[in-house]
Amino acid sequence: MNIKREDIRNIAIIAHVDHGKTTLVDELLKQSGVFRSNQEVAERVMDSGDIERERGITILSKNTAITYKDTKINIIDTPGHADFGGEVERVLKMVNGVVLVVDAFEGAMPQTKFVLKKALELNLPVIVCINKIDRPEARPAEVVDEVLELFIDLDASEEQLDCPFIYASAKAGIASYSMDEEGKDMVPLFETILDYIPAPEGDPDAGTQVLISTIDYNEYVGRIGIGKVDNGKVSVNQDVVIVNHHDKDKMQRVKISKLYEFDGLNKVEVKEAGIGSIVAISGIADIHIGDTLCSPENPVAIPFQKISEPTIAMHFIVNDSPLAGQEGKFVTSRHLRDRLFSELNHDVSLRVEETENTDSFKVSGRGELHLSVLIENMRREGYEFAVSKAEVLYKTDERGKKLEPMERAYIDVPDDFSGNVIQKLSNRKGELQGMSSIGGGFTRLEFLIPSRGLIGYRGEFMTDTKGNGILNTMFEEYGPYKGDIAYRKQGSLIAFESGETVAYGLFSAQERGTLFVGPGEKVYAGMVIGQNGKAEDIELNVCKTKHLTNTRSSSADDALKLIPPKKLSLEEALEFIDTDELLEITPENLRIRKKILDSTLRFRSKKNAK
Repeated sequence: MNIKREDIRNIAIIAHVDHGKTTLVDELLKQSGVFRSNQEVAERVMDSGDIERERGITILSKNTAITYKDTKINIIDTPGHADFGGEVERVLKMVNGVVLVVDAFEGAMPQTKFVLKKALELNLPVIVCINKIDRPEARPAEVVDEVLELFIDLDASEEQLDCPFIYASAKAGIASYSMDEEGKDMVPLFETILDYIPAPEGDPDAGTQVLISTIDYNEYVGRIGIGKVDNGKVSVNQDVVIVNHHDKDKMQRVKISKLYEFDGLNKVEVKEAGIGSIVAISGIADIHIGDTLCSPENPVAIPFQKISEPTIAMHFIVNDSPLAGQEGKFVTSRHLRDRLFSELNHDVSLRVEETENTDSFKVSGRGELHLSVLIENMRREGYEFAVSKAEVLYKTDERGKKLEPMERAYIDVPDDFSGNVIQKLSNRKGELQGMSSIGGGFTRLEFLIPSRGLIGYRGEFMTDTKGNGILNTMFEEYGPYKGDIAYRKQGSLIAFESGETVAYGLFSAQERGTLFVGPGEKVYAGMVIGQNGKAEDIELNVCKTKHLTNTRSSSADDALKLIPPKKLSLEEALEFIDTDELLEITPENLRIRKKILDSTLRFRSKKNAK
């Protein structure tokens, strides 16, 4: 029979990007006494990856646990970017309720809607935490109305609509029950979690059932499965069977060699765990997300939703440029293959496929950000490779019509720039769905646009809004193909020969457009060294030196004034490359190149294509 386990609460913290989830978890950890009073603690302690810290985003969901009044609260901090939505969907299977964090100025954003919808579908109770109430432009009363409207739009039940609201400033470490009250600490949030989030329940005497919702990976012990004990108990050295809801033939006997529970930021070894506990299990090599560990007597898989399909793909290719192998540690196709397939260990939204060419792999993900984070991780680990332009994955319906992924884009721009943005997105087959003023001189635009219309747009968007615009997108559905889109208006400037760049050669080249290289850099024939002001590609010799002559003139030898080159970031380079180009990635450099380096062959293939 089912009993409730009152000394545990399992919650996930969900929100749109940058609304303060990770900072909120920091404060809950501090105020529950996880850290000693004199302990130095990094800010956003849950974002442990380098890229997470630099960009201030959460990529992988993280588990932690705190104890408040003898109740253990397991907390999962989830990512806010739509590209990592696969993480959020799975994690919600482990919890009995969620804390929805909403910024008191920005209000309900697209990702707020996405994560809330997932929580309501699973009938999870929601605590709404209006965060950053100490922002000068905060508008908590209006944001509460927006959130309630969102609940109604998503068909929330009466009980779900009657959810508690908490007003907090995670940065200041305070929370209160009403807008007018001055908070002192996080106690109101702790108390609301205990009162409102139900305790986990299950049958302690039934056979073991643990659904694996996340996979962690560690060099020393290999794969670690993390999940919640739904029924029975799980103990070290126990024999269990792995079954899977979507794979009826899976039936594998394994032994649990190590068992951990979470305490603060650490994993603590335990001998056994009962219902409602969130556990980490190591020692099973072939464990996957969605697997259920059961007692051999009664193997029943727990249903588990399918993971969202990828919508965008690019090819990862062994680097074959003239400078290949000079900067990276791992350069062969075997290195590349092993690294990409090992990424599948913990990233479930990723797909890796081998192609007819043994040096090229097709990698599909949830969006440009998803793939660029993988690329950045690989180059830091010493990999050297090339990638092609991102392309969307099409489908066909039963009538054979071509379908493409559509995104809903929410854009906040200063009023003066809204006309320009509307025009640009309309050219990219976007349809304006709504337009409203959100105060402070900003307009919010809502577009339905093909995913390919957004490829390569973010950089342009930042220029068009002078860096003040905010662009958020989320996958909507597959819709009918919208027709061709013209991407880049400008051509490339291409190096004519290999060598090192010389100031004299660059000086005459810079009149043709924007250069990406400065003097003294290695270039090779077919490498893209800049962007042409006009639409066609031009080949230039940037390695040429000045011919020495006998005549001297007073002005000829004055120093040549070079305009500093434009250094592209990884995202900008991925957005810039065209379909006939590749981005060469090494630990030290990003170089854009033509797929066909030889100019005669390139000209021929263009002619044949026409």
